[in-house]
Order: sequence, then structure tokens, then C-alpha cells
Amino acid sequence: MSSILQNHLRLREDGTRSGIYSVCSAHPLVLRAAAEQAVADRSLLLIEATSNQVNQMGGYTGMQPSDFRRFAETIATAAHLEPQRLVLGGDHLGPNPWRHLPASEAMQYAKTMVSAYAKASFSKIHLDASMSCLDDPAILSDEEVAHRSAALCTEAEAAYADEITKPVYVIGTEVPTPGGATHSLNNLSITPPKSASRTLSIHRQVFMKHGLGDAWKRVIAMVVQPGVEFDHDSVVHYQRSKAKALVEWRQQENSDIVFEAHSTDYQLPHAYGELVHDGFAILKVGPAMTFALREAMDAFAAIEELLIAPEEQSKLLQTLEQTMIANPQEWRPYYEGSPSQQQLLRRFSYSDRVRYYWHNPEVVASVSRLIRNLETTKIPESVLSLFMPAQYARLRLGQIPYDPTSLIVDKVKDVLRVYAKSCSPGR
Repeated sequence: MSSILQNHLRLREDGTRSGIYSVCSAHPLVLRAAAEQAVADRSLLLIEATSNQVNQMGGYTGMQPSDFRRFAETIATAAHLEPQRLVLGGDHLGPNPWRHLPASEAMQYAKTMVSAYAKASFSKIHLDASMSCLDDPAILSDEEVAHRSAALCTEAEAAYADEITKPVYVIGTEVPTPGGATHSLNNLSITPPKSASRTLSIHRQVFMKHGLGDAWKRVIAMVVQPGVEFDHDSVVHYQRSKAKALVEWRQQENSDIVFEAHSTDYQLPHAYGELVHDGFAILKVGPAMTFALREAMDAFAAIEELLIAPEEQSKLLQTLEQTMIANPQEWRPYYEGSPSQQQLLRRFSYSDRVRYYWHNPEVVASVSRLIRNLETTKIPESVLSLFMPAQYARLRLGQIPYDPTSLIVDKVKDVLRVYAKSCSPGR
């Protein structure tokens, strides 16, 4: 049975420009923004959890796949999104969280994880077994990656309850560094058509050898590098001319399989329409949304200093900095330089490693106090105009409520509105 996501992407076959953006975040306000945007657009909402965020051991969110499903469904229901419009996916599902272990052990954990996603009825699965484990060579062969992906697919197929709920799959992994690059972007390479062809061909052959012919019919996308990326303070913009050979290869392949593009955050608005038109029909977005969230929190912290007595203030920015210093594992491997440079990156880098700290209890308490302070002391319009001009304009027009949480959510929607305009048919 075709999934709702497959049917949406098949609109491309009659010439309709159709794509979908994938919301890669576990922050409740980001997901609220995404759900409300989908309601406004009457579109599908694709939310994806990564293997590091959500797995059978809880990941860094503390959630197993079934927990994440309930979490996302609660937020979607509150936003009045119809249940059939919510699509949940698992991103980079493979041995990545356990790559410090021997391959056999890491793959066993990965199989258990994929099975847990399947049992929780996630309907889009990215099979990613490309990373080397403790006893692997530095770079795995295409054949080994395909065999490991097929082993994971076998686990997923066995775990789904019936034919109706079986998922669609994404293969391939030629992606930018998750969360943004930490090195020079001067030599960013677009996936050569020859490499894309080899990945597709070998996966098809291996899936057939593993008896996964039916599952192969549900492979909807392949991850490639279209030439988009960002580092701490710069963005590599999509250039259609450079991706022309890859785009033409997919068109000549005459396949239903589309491209999935990762790290599309921070592109110029026109680029998203070009990407979708060129066959990069699934656009991943993550750090750009939490970057916008952090900007909103920064703005409110500045407003709080103007309006609230010092002894009553949340001290959010100080709390965040102290928390990140005390727990450096999520930013230290990525932020180099002097102490002052690292301090600047902790707060302002496009990679937005701050996103790993919003769930910290001290930070949660500080955010709650900030919002409570600004709920009890109305923000003057003239002050809001300085710190959040777009939200000020919508407030004046009566388009958004006058409460801090709605203003934060609308700031995140500014990111999603650009994606929605390019992905929705007829817009």
C-alpha cells in the first residue's frame, strides 16, 4: 500500500512541483511551530528523530521511539493537526551511537533500535550503516554499507504489525557533517553521478539478494550532497549549475526515487524552490529552527533586563553559559579557538550547539521564569519593535497573540514559512 508520503511525492510525476521539508528537532516549541504551520498550509508535517536523539536507551532526549511518538502526537493534537497529516521518521538509523564498539555489537544495537522505531509505527526510515565501527576500516565499501542497510531493513520489516503500516525507506549517506561543518568549506564536493548510480545499483542488488524486493518498492529517496552546507559563520549556497550533472542523472534514471538533501538550513529563500524543482524533494532543516528559537530567547532576555527588577530576572543567558561550561561534551569537539572565540561560538554559531542544552533542568527553569516574567509584565509594542520587528508587525496586524510563547513560536515559523512556500504544490 502506498503511503501518504509516497503519494505526495508522486505528484511530481504529473509536473506538479511537490516536495516536503523534514523538521529535525525535539524541542516542544519548535514542534508546535511546525504543527501550526502545517495546519495553516493544510500540508503534511514530517518530523524526524535521529539515532542520537531517540533510541531504545533514550538518546540525549531521554525518549525511546514510542515516547517520541506520544510527544509529537500530543503537540500535533494541541495544534489541531489531523492525525493522518503527521508523518514520523527516523534519521540516520544505524550503528552511529555505538560506533565505538566492534561492528557486530554496534549492529546488534542498531537492529534493536530500528525494530523499536518500527514497533512505534514510524513511517519513514533512513537506513544509514555507513559509519565505521571500532574494528572497521576507515571507509566502508559500498557493498558492506548496502549489506548492513539490508540487515537493518530486514529487522524493520519483521517488526511492523501489518502490510498497511510498513514504512518507506531512504538510503545513502553522502551528507554534510550533522549539525554543520567544523572545517573549511572551500572544497565542498557535490555527489558525482557515478557515485549516486553505484549507491543505487548496489543497494538494489543487495536488497534483492536479502529477499527485500517488496521493501525496495518503498525506497523513496537517496541522500546525496547537492552542494549545500554551513559552518559556524558562513553558508555554502545552492548553485544549480554545479548540481546539473547530478540532476540530469536522476532524470535519466527514470525512477520514482527522489533526492534527500541534509543541512539545507540558512539557504537563501529562492534556493528552496530550485532544490525542489531539481529533484531534491525532501529538505532537512534543524539548526536553523533552534537558532531562531535562541534568537527569540536572546531578545526576551534583553527585554527582561529593561522591564524586570534585577532580583526577579531569569538570568537565562548566564544559566545557559554556565550549563554549557559545566557540560562541554556537546560543544567542545566542535568549537575551536581561544576562550573568547569559543564563548562567541557557544552563543552564535550557525551549528547551534545550544540546542542540546534546552532540556537541562536549570535551563528549563530559567526559560519558564523568563516567560512568566514577561507574561505578567506586558511588553510595550515600541520595545518589541526593536527586538522582534517581524513579530511586532504581525502583532499590529492582529495576526498573532500578544503572549511571549506565541511570539517565540512565530519567530521559528519565519524559518518554516520559507520552506513551506517552496514545498507545497500550487504555492
